[in-house]
Amino acid sequence: MLRLASVMAFAATVAVTSAGTLGFGPYFSVGPVADGSFIRAANTTLVLPAVQSQHKSFLSLWPGMSTSNGDLIQAYTDSLADPQTQCGGEIGQWCTVASTYSGTQNGGTMAPVSEGDHLLISYVYNDATSQYDQTVTVDGEVITKFSSTSGYAEGWGTACECQEEGCDGSVNAHKYLSTTFVLDKADSAFGDTMALNEATSSGLTSSDGGVTWSVDTISINAYTYNL
Repeated sequence: MLRLASVMAFAATVAVTSAGTLGFGPYFSVGPVADGSFIRAANTTLVLPAVQSQHKSFLSLWPGMSTSNGDLIQAYTDSLADPQTQCGGEIGQWCTVASTYSGTQNGGTMAPVSEGDHLLISYVYNDATSQYDQTVTVDGEVITKFSSTSGYAEGWGTACECQEEGCDGSVNAHKYLSTTFVLDKADSAFGDTMALNEATSSGLTSSDGGVTWSVDTISINAYTYNL
């Protein structure tokens, strides 16, 4: 799969690439971080909407982090034409996987998830390995995980991505809850980097001088690609 190579390039756009049709819809994003700092940890809970009946392969929801290596750390959740083949799921379910895009897509094992599931998506820098460890947890169980050597995370954002036949459809409104970022160094201006497109949020705040930042609710509007 082709994935967006920079989390900071989000826009409500549609493009035709060598791989075919590629579209992006609403988003929330933060970053880049201040010089000399990076995102040590990012955690959020994606509440899955219903899969739209007209979805074909594929439409994807994901929070991603762009890194100093040019990688994109992204646990993505796909609406697919055949979830049984991809993740052992049933029609009407999503398939989710922890992954990193670094010119090619690499990741863990795909798992089926359903409308209403709360996906706790965690990205944490591991000092012992110099890797980012990703986990996706549902009801206390880690259902997919992956680690990658990707440099240092500089920005974070959500995406509604479509490719090929998946761009002939729409995505339901959905939310990200209890989103937190832990920076390597305090950055009092990090809150000023927040950007929204066809989305709303409860606001980005810090209570410790700019090391830890929190957003209670990110609400992503419903969107139709109209290709």
